[in-house]
Amino acid sequence: MGSNETRNLWLSIGAGIFATILLYSYSQEKKAEYDKRFGSTKRVVVAKEDIAEMQTIYDTMVETKELPADFIQPDAITVPDEIIGNVAAVPIRKGQMVVKNNLLTPGPDTGISLQVAPSKRAVTIPVDEVRGVAKLIRPGDRVDIYAAVDTGKGVAQRREVFTMMNDAVVLATGVSVVNNIPRMFELDSTGKNLNQIALTGDTKYTTITVEATPKEAQDLFYILSTAPGNIFFALRNPNDRAVPPRMPSSTADSVTGRPMVALDAPTAPAMPVQPMMQQPQRPSYAPPQQQQRTAPSQQRRGGFQTL
Repeated sequence: MGSNETRNLWLSIGAGIFATILLYSYSQEKKAEYDKRFGSTKRVVVAKEDIAEMQTIYDTMVETKELPADFIQPDAITVPDEIIGNVAAVPIRKGQMVVKNNLLTPGPDTGISLQVAPSKRAVTIPVDEVRGVAKLIRPGDRVDIYAAVDTGKGVAQRREVFTMMNDAVVLATGVSVVNNIPRMFELDSTGKNLNQIALTGDTKYTTITVEATPKEAQDLFYILSTAPGNIFFALRNPNDRAVPPRMPSSTADSVTGRPMVALDAPTAPAMPVQPMMQQPQRPSYAPPQQQQRTAPSQQRRGGFQTL
């Protein structure tokens, strides 16, 4: 390497060092100006992306950022590990500061009474994989509810399936409640450690709670008291809010396409047979018999004893 090349190398290195010093000096001047204008800064946790309501917060969804201390809320989170695993109580926008008031810590179920609309009732129905759409129903879904009822007696008994409710909102599946923390904690077999159970994909629930009017609740309770296994759910598209006209009940005849026969219809009474009109018989007029005239002597003897 010649002397010129060596000199150029050192000049480049010196220029780089000089530029670094100038950049550092500029940043320090800006920081001093920034601190003078806004005060000192503090590192806080902000949302790295939009976080939806009731969404569990993971480490990839947040980051730390320097913000002016005067603009930081008192309950702002400063360490990301403090909120990992918590649930957003309200939507948090990208770049928004995360505060404790916007978080929910998993704990005891808070109930669903506030989720029930005024004038409505919450009704819980037992389900299995067949009657509950393979337990794929989730809180917030909308369903149609069908019931199978046996009507008639004896040879006239038959089963009818009809629609009890249309567009019913699902308030809860098991203990997973709509607009609530989508997970729960249970103690392990030792009773010392807590196990976290995610409820967003839970298929172990055995009940579904729906919202119903008082009359619908009364009808559901009647079916539950007589045949709880005869209630079925059909899942709807969340954008399909149309209520179809009431369909006739399904029976064995309607399914097989046979003509409907009302087995329990009362039979018409037999018409009485009218007697044939007989011609009235004309009375025969016989000549009146002449009374035999009794002798006066016999008349007189009628009241006396003959000697």
